[in-house]
Amino acid sequence: MKPQTFELVRYEDVSGVSGTGTVAEGCRFSDGSVALRWRGPNASTAIWPDIDAVIAVHGHCGATVVRWIDQPELEAVPDDVSHLLATGIHAATQLVQHRPMVAGV
Repeated sequence: MKPQTFELVRYEDVSGVSGTGTVAEGCRFSDGSVALRWRGPNASTAIWPDIDAVIAVHGHCGATVVRWIDQPELEAVPDDVSHLLATGIHAATQLVQHRPMVAGV
């Protein structure tokens, strides 16, 4: 299995520090460990034991979600569902509340 890349997408900046949109990018390795690189003027890199730990600290109850980049075609599901399946966090109602409005959709 090759490493899987992802982005952290923040719908609401609860802490007032990193803003909204794609705030970090990362990679999950075959052993489950994660490297996370924050974007912005104070960029930093951190290593986490797994994606659940990243979401536990930075997810803010659904205000930030994981968007998988390298998802195989057979496993393709919408981003929010992918996040729920990957993390086991069942915050679907919170994810919907924090989704940005898109004109024409």
